[in-house]
Amino acid sequence: MSSNPLRRYAEKVNHYPAWLSSRLLTWMFRYKVKLAGTARVDIVSTDFSTVTFRQPNYKKVQNHIGSVHAAAMALLAESATGFIVGLNLPGDKLPLIKSMNLQYVKRATGDMTAVASLSDEQIQMMQQQEKGEVLVKVTVTDANNIEPVVCEMLWAWVPRHKK
Repeated sequence: MSSNPLRRYAEKVNHYPAWLSSRLLTWMFRYKVKLAGTARVDIVSTDFSTVTFRQPNYKKVQNHIGSVHAAAMALLAESATGFIVGLNLPGDKLPLIKSMNLQYVKRATGDMTAVASLSDEQIQMMQQQEKGEVLVKVTVTDANNIEPVVCEMLWAWVPRHKK
């Protein structure tokens, strides 16, 4: 696998205490993904096959009824899935969101959490194929552990530089 700067950084900071690792990953992600910085999305933890993101219910991301806005929930799911894909792709591959399917099924309450994961088979495929796509599993829950939005995120990857 060619060198992946995101993975190297995450491996390095994952050796720190959990509170510090979370802050460093969050800082880096918010710096690179400006909208995630504006929404103040947090990375809670990762073990490189699963990642947990959190969207606090700040005023700036609320809708008209005081819960996390539908667009902020989409950002949370897309960020978590993109991060786990980015961690597992070789450095010479470029991840691209291909499609997002979101169905809002319940009213959300409080902070939101997204957990995205890849299977060992998906990770192996991403590391071996020149280009391809993967449907990333993500579960978004609210403060009451209710799943107000059901998400499907399809990610593709292509060579970073055309040959």
